Amino acid sequence: MGKRVLDVGCGTGRLAAALHDRGSRVWGVDPSPEMVQAAKNRGVNAKVARAEQLPFKEGWFERAALWLTVHLLDRPRAFAELRRVLAVDARVVIATFDPSHFDRFWLNEIFPSLERIDRERFPTEADLTQELVASGFEPRVVRITQRAGITRQAALERIRGRYISTLELLSDEEYRSGLERAESELPNEIAYALEWLVVIAVRS
Repeated sequence: MGKRVLDVGCGTGRLAAALHDRGSRVWGVDPSPEMVQAAKNRGVNAKVARAEQLPFKEGWFERAALWLTVHLLDRPRAFAELRRVLAVDARVVIATFDPSHFDRFWLNEIFPSLERIDRERFPTEADLTQELVASGFEPRVVRITQRAGITRQAALERIRGRYISTLELLSDEEYRSGLERAESELPNEIAYALEWLVVIAVRS
């Protein structure tokens, strides 16, 4: 029988579905009813709930995953809830962007405020380590560089759909100006790197 896994901030359920396909027993939570419905449409056992108030009993899960969600949380409260619902020696994996990711992000020149906003939102290694230790976890950190590419057409579709939440935080004027620049300046192929900060923490 696969391990019981909690996907915190499951969104449309892509990660939860992938974990299920690998044999895990997965539950997902997300504060958005629309996201939860999309996850359910993938066959994910998902609930509308916040990370700071998880609807599960103590010690139920053996693993937890947070993929690009930790910057959206009240982390001390969320980590305390994770510790409550995880068994002793259970593990939580947090995947977020390393601060170095924002040095050369491919949208920086098009949207001048983007880098500042993201640096203010995303926690550093020191932030996460200190907060996890204070919440009763023993963390270790791994850094991963992922090379990727995107076509001009796909990039424009992403920008128009505001595919990252930071784009929603820009002023309307900056967003419109940046979109116009993207439509006129983006090359046919865009190569970029994703700099990941992955924290694996054991519940003590």
